[in-house]
Amino acid sequence: MLLKRICWVFILVIVASASLHAGPSKEAGKELFMANCAACHNKNMKDNLTGPALAGVEERWSAFPRKDLYAWVRNSQALIATGHPRANELWAKWKPTLMNNFPGLTDDQIESLILYIKEPGSGPVKDGPKVEEKKEASLPWVFIGLGGILLLLAFALMRIVDNLANVSRAKDGLPPIERSMYQVLTTKGAIAFLVFATVLIFGYKAVDNATRMGREQNYKPDQPINFSHKIHAGVNKIDCQYCHDTARRSKQSGIPGANTCMNCHSAVKKGTISGTSEITKIFASIGFDPITSKYMEGYDNWSDKQIEDLYKKWIGQEYMASNSLTSLDENGKDIVENQWEGIVKALKDDSNGKIQGPIEWTRVHNLPDHAYFNHAQHVTVGQVACQKCHGKVEEMDVVFQYSTLGMGWCINCHRETEVKFKDNDYYKQYERYHNELKSGKRDKVTVADIGGLECQKCHY
Repeated sequence: MLLKRICWVFILVIVASASLHAGPSKEAGKELFMANCAACHNKNMKDNLTGPALAGVEERWSAFPRKDLYAWVRNSQALIATGHPRANELWAKWKPTLMNNFPGLTDDQIESLILYIKEPGSGPVKDGPKVEEKKEASLPWVFIGLGGILLLLAFALMRIVDNLANVSRAKDGLPPIERSMYQVLTTKGAIAFLVFATVLIFGYKAVDNATRMGREQNYKPDQPINFSHKIHAGVNKIDCQYCHDTARRSKQSGIPGANTCMNCHSAVKKGTISGTSEITKIFASIGFDPITSKYMEGYDNWSDKQIEDLYKKWIGQEYMASNSLTSLDENGKDIVENQWEGIVKALKDDSNGKIQGPIEWTRVHNLPDHAYFNHAQHVTVGQVACQKCHGKVEEMDVVFQYSTLGMGWCINCHRETEVKFKDNDYYKQYERYHNELKSGKRDKVTVADIGGLECQKCHY
């Protein structure tokens, strides 16, 4: 009788599981979006990020069969290759940024994503430093359900064993043994099951947390100087490699020194938006007198009072010139004091404790020590655009880490990114691939084809 009841419970759990999974749902869409889409698409669905804003995606694809939208999500480049008008319209606007492929998504899962995109349940992202969300991930209900089923089965089996033992005892003329719940739970079988369940649960949690350890996606720290990539790389079209010169010829992209900044700012002494407040920090770190346009000799030995007098004079002078004044008013005095305090905070609260010296920027992107990444190999040899990994930096006022920089993210890129064989002498050694491309046997070569998935490429 007990076994029959257990079977009924088991059947009810399976039916409930099937009903919960039947059809698309907004909750499932949210999980899919966070796992697959959030790295490139804005969570508020209204603003562009690395990829386009997703709000209104149904309307934009309404002129085409639903299956075309499914095909786009699963493999965008394959749909582009067919000449699909909507797919090519998107590609023309967003190339060379590639969308990841998701061939494993079912129609219902894609519909769940669309339901979540319609009503994400979150407002627009506010300006300011973004902090990585650290939510305590709960165990999936499936594992909890399976654990409950195993517990019921284990209990049923123990009762069956007890009943069989009592039948045997009855044949021998012995009285049956009725065990209490405590005695049942302290048997070797029950203890073994509890140990197994504990190891399973904690093992799952350990692996789940380990895969997310050190992930700093959306990390956007405050910097000593409010440097805007949007103004420099976007408005003024300064090439990334002008400042990050070593990206094309070494492992690191490098942080430019103040001398690089001074190539322009010895002439451009006031910011478009910030005026004197931010650029003066560069002058103070390197010892440049913006009034005379000369570098000060022996600046390393200057006292804080000498530095303060010089740059307060400069800030006040510019304020009076901008406001057609012959002397500082109260507002001007406040501005001078506030800007000087900003200079001290940005430059003196660091490792050397002096205003003079290198600007100590806060690192944004960081890989674990066991992972090898070479900028020159990607930028010069692979001809990979900076935006591929760092997003549209030219649209960022403050740079943040837009991608996970996880192993799966890198491997997906290597699987999907087409190697630019044309006019690249480095790839002349791959004679077989060149011949296959010429004969039509192969239409492209990916990074994976030339060893991009070998463990030693990134771990050695």
